[in-house]
Amino acid sequence: MKEFERKQLLERVNREGATVGVQIPERIEVQGEDIDLKQFVFEIKRRDTIPPGERERVDQAKRNLRRERLERLEPIEDGEISYEEGRQLVDDIIGIDRALNALEQLRPTDLEQEAKLQNAADQKRWMNFLKKALGRDGGKSKRGGR
Repeated sequence: MKEFERKQLLERVNREGATVGVQIPERIEVQGEDIDLKQFVFEIKRRDTIPPGERERVDQAKRNLRRERLERLEPIEDGEISYEEGRQLVDDIIGIDRALNALEQLRPTDLEQEAKLQNAADQKRWMNFLKKALGRDGGKSKRGGR
């Protein structure tokens, strides 16, 4: 592969919005295992949230996809393959990126727990505000600190 071709391929992989309009591959080999990637992503995304029992499975899939992405990027960066092989790897990488984007956009699993945590943080901020406003923040207030 020529240097300018290698640069073209790398630019395409790293281009912002490269995944726009790209389909998730039906099947892909990830870490030596054949995976129905499109079906997996669709199955997880249709739930809109990841159930607690599925969280580890999804996290592991994301780690494996990231690892596979890096492994496919390496031969392009090294330039030790043909341009056609590089183009196929770029298509694979962009498909992997599309799947990763879909998995990353899932909402947290336990919305009730997240709401409780948010409420607790809001209450803490409110109490700190009141303490400062009333001058009861342990001498840290700017007024009355003579």
